[in-house]
Amino acid sequence: MTASLNDIAARAGVSVKTVSGALHGGSARMSEETRQRIKEIAEELGYVTNFAARSMRQGWMPLVGLVADDLITSPFATEIIRGLDGAVRAADMAVFAMTLGGHRSIASILDEMRRFRPRAIAYAAMYHKSVDLPPEFADAVGVMINCRDANDRVTSLVPDESGAAIEITNYLIDAGRRNIAFINLPGLLAGELRELGFRQALEHAGIDGAGAIVLPAVSKAIYSDRAHSLVSAHVQELMIGPRRPDAILCGNDRVAMEVYAALRRAGAAIPDDVAVASFDNQVEIASRLDPPLTTMALPHRAMGRQAAQILLAEDRAPVGVQKLPFQLVERASV
Repeated sequence: MTASLNDIAARAGVSVKTVSGALHGGSARMSEETRQRIKEIAEELGYVTNFAARSMRQGWMPLVGLVADDLITSPFATEIIRGLDGAVRAADMAVFAMTLGGHRSIASILDEMRRFRPRAIAYAAMYHKSVDLPPEFADAVGVMINCRDANDRVTSLVPDESGAAIEITNYLIDAGRRNIAFINLPGLLAGELRELGFRQALEHAGIDGAGAIVLPAVSKAIYSDRAHSLVSAHVQELMIGPRRPDAILCGNDRVAMEVYAALRRAGAAIPDDVAVASFDNQVEIASRLDPPLTTMALPHRAMGRQAAQILLAEDRAPVGVQKLPFQLVERASV
């Protein structure tokens, strides 16, 4: 027979409210000794939380719903889920995800998700972008991760793209590089902001930022891994042209991988002839290149952890966009 809160309360000599507070959190005050004793009795009796009954009392299940906008298809972006899940589990809750894609609209996903009565809902995207949430659902989403609401109605956590570009460009400049070319990601918000930071850093160092070489990594207006690459042709032209670079900044680690191959074909050594730096820190690429790639690590796990803090806070924080810093990962390509 399943043990109940009444059974534990009788054994511990306390009220049911105190037992509930010890096992599920809440407003009941007690010493740490009492809390620990109640947990030990619950374990001894084999108590299992009745989530259905708890949901009826609280109005929500101990769940955090995650609308995954292409997130699960990106190996390194799943760090967002790992960070969110770890922080939510520490609060004795769980994360469940529904993937947005195909013919499923944001509205239909949110409707379906709310049937499970989660404590809170987050929206996370594979890459940094603006999302136009339907007005009637803006209040349903507690936080947006790696993206922001087009009308800024929802608290958003995004990578500090321009700040990262300033930091990595300064790193190249401090290493003595002055002729830095940037092979960027066209059509993406991340690329736009990184270019802004790149030019600002050059200007601040007394280098012509406005006249700096910035080239698109692909022939399409919007970057994707499947678009025709221009990287090899760009590197070939740069290495025989009048403004031969001593450093190439890459829009992401995949572009850097192509730059490595193109520089080798041109007979240039990394980093002696040309330093290479990048963004993202896809470890399976960056750490295995020869030499290993210096890159700016996206704050994916930090965004997941911070999202959980926002979602589970007793008081809802004022709506705003919070920029989280990248982390410089120094390897051997600069």
